[in-house]
Amino acid sequence: MSKSKRLGLMATKVGMTQLFMDDGLRVAVTVLKVDPNVVVQKRTMENDGYCAVQVGACATREKLVNQAMAGHFKKANVGPQRVLHETRMDAEALAKLNVGDTLPLDLLKGCKSLDVTGTSKGKGTAGVMKRHHMKGFRATHGTHEYFRHGGSIGCRATPGKVHKGKRMAGRMGNETVTTLNMAVVKIDEAKGLVFLRGAVPGAPGGVVHLVPSSHTAQRGRRMTQEAQTASKNPMKASKAGAAAAAKPAAKK
Repeated sequence: MSKSKRLGLMATKVGMTQLFMDDGLRVAVTVLKVDPNVVVQKRTMENDGYCAVQVGACATREKLVNQAMAGHFKKANVGPQRVLHETRMDAEALAKLNVGDTLPLDLLKGCKSLDVTGTSKGKGTAGVMKRHHMKGFRATHGTHEYFRHGGSIGCRATPGKVHKGKRMAGRMGNETVTTLNMAVVKIDEAKGLVFLRGAVPGAPGGVVHLVPSSHTAQRGRRMTQEAQTASKNPMKASKAGAAAAAKPAAKK
């Protein structure tokens, strides 16, 4: 359960695909399926000391939740939810929400960019070269079984310890990652799909949190004329070429 200061929606990552714009430009996008987001609990200043709303998503079977959470959902008169997210807000905004309400996709309507929070892919235990992009040692004469080592980590007698945060081998990935200012390419309200330009943290099937971004929306990298021509829809390009070839040559 995480916290945020802006009310957003939870969605499931479907995968990546490509869309063609009206001018034929090809854009790589990530497809997100927005599941029904249900208000499970309201945190008030009188009972909890702060104001927040708890939202659940990804409905699941009652068999897959423990007794404590089953009672929590039963008290709110909502079905069991696999994921919970808590968002802090002021008392006035909290008063407009009721337990059991479903947050609409209209929360993202009109947004040009979103901040996406998810859990990155787990890579397992990794060495310093893969995890921290260290150079490693020279693979020449005199170096034995030390090509990918991290090197010395000590600090002599003073302070006589290894500093916290030292870059070493360890678990890589499986961390909460937030990608800011992702451009919204398309929103399909009928199917509950959101298309964002670029890659979203996590593996397909993972749950991410979408929040309207406070940054100025970016249109992406500036592309040269050659790159724009190469990214055109090949079908449209072939039709245009066929039409040009079919025209009779102009008489001089």
